[in-house]
Amino acid sequence: MDLMDIIFLVLAAVAGLGIGIGIGMAMRKRISEREIGSAEQEATRIINEAIRSSESRKKEMLLEARDEIHKSRTENEREIKERRAELTKQERRLQQKEETLDKKAEAFEKKEEEMARRLAEVAVAKEEAEAVKKAHLATLEQISGLTQEQAKQFLLKNVEEEIRHETAMKIKEIEQQMKDEADEKAREVISIAIQRCAADHAAEATVSVVPLPNDEMKGRIIGREGRNIRTLETITGVDLIIDDTPEAITVSCFDPVRREIARLALEKLIVDGRIHPTRIEDCVEKARKDVDRTIREEGERACFETGVHGLNPELVKILGRQKYRTSYGQNVLNHSMEVAHIAGLMAAELGVDVTLAKRAGLLHDLGKSIDHEVEGSHVQLGADLARKYKENPVVVNAIEAHHGDVEPKTIIAVLVQAADAVSAARPGARRENVENYIRRLQKLEELTGSYPGVEKAYAIQAGREVRIMVKPEEVTEDNMIILARDIAKQIESELEYPGQIKVNVIRETKAVEYAK
Repeated sequence: MDLMDIIFLVLAAVAGLGIGIGIGMAMRKRISEREIGSAEQEATRIINEAIRSSESRKKEMLLEARDEIHKSRTENEREIKERRAELTKQERRLQQKEETLDKKAEAFEKKEEEMARRLAEVAVAKEEAEAVKKAHLATLEQISGLTQEQAKQFLLKNVEEEIRHETAMKIKEIEQQMKDEADEKAREVISIAIQRCAADHAAEATVSVVPLPNDEMKGRIIGREGRNIRTLETITGVDLIIDDTPEAITVSCFDPVRREIARLALEKLIVDGRIHPTRIEDCVEKARKDVDRTIREEGERACFETGVHGLNPELVKILGRQKYRTSYGQNVLNHSMEVAHIAGLMAAELGVDVTLAKRAGLLHDLGKSIDHEVEGSHVQLGADLARKYKENPVVVNAIEAHHGDVEPKTIIAVLVQAADAVSAARPGARRENVENYIRRLQKLEELTGSYPGVEKAYAIQAGREVRIMVKPEEVTEDNMIILARDIAKQIESELEYPGQIKVNVIRETKAVEYAK
């Protein structure tokens, strides 16, 4: 095949391709026109259907709107009718209230007029009453011969006397009732405590007597030119009394501890037989150690027997020093232990802290251990020691209040007061010398006899009762009660005494006439 044939074939193919393309495009155009025409028909149909559907929907909505409007109109009309009815009721009620208020206003006006009329009548009646009162007062003044002011003073005086009498009788009745109840309970508690705590009492001398094997020992104790006795007195701080008493030397000192040290040292020297200054110093030092050990042991024994634990060791030592201290012949350590027991028993009866009551009772006379060395009363010294060693404030108050120096703040302080008085007032517990006893009775009689209206005063029953005779023309029956109370209070504040003192006021009147 030559080139011309190839070109001819190519051209024939190209011509065929162009013819085919033209035929295809003509057919495609025809098909497209046909599809467009069918689509327009479909669209027209859809539009027509939509128009028909919207018309029907429009009609339905119009119908629904008409129904809704009809319902709303019906409900509104019903609501309006109800509101009109309610308003009608309210108007009717308001009208009724207005009518009621009008009636009340009319009644009030009538009452106001009546009140004004009555006030006017009262004013007139008051004026008439004042006039009548003045006339009566004038008549009474003429009849009685007293002015209005004098009559008032007379009436006030009578009322005052009546009130004083009634007051005195009421005070007497209340006091008697309180005394009956309080005395019964106090006797029960104290009697139980006393019965459960029995103790023996033996009075101790204020001086110590050292027995000697023979009278020759007196000279050896005195020593050459008195050097032995001077050494012993200088070291111990006591006075040795060597007199005509056979086979005995008296050791005298205000400090019981120093007196005990001197007594023990003398006994050691007498047993040893070697008496000279050096030996005296050794014996005194040994005696001092023995006494210190005894003091500590006695303090521990007191704590153990009373059940008081946890005391500061220094307080235990100070407490043990009371073994060598006496008060009116009563051993202070035994007294403190007894007070602790009695206070604990009474606290148990009353439901109070027993341990704290025993602790306060045991330490109440703590100051007596050092009152020979430090200035001040044993009450204040004891309270200061208790504070120093961080004791409970209740214990401190009980120490301060057991002699009435301060007011007791707790029941325990009152129990310690009572226990102290019970222990001191036991028969044989304490003793006084005759001079102090007589001086106390004289002071009691002087104090009670100093009151106006008192004729005579007698201290009887060893000072436990004071009998007071009063002048009947100066002291009335009602004033007797007040006088007895005032005297009792002054005795409590100014005198010191064991136990209690009964104040017995006696008023006696006599009428004497002679038949002739």
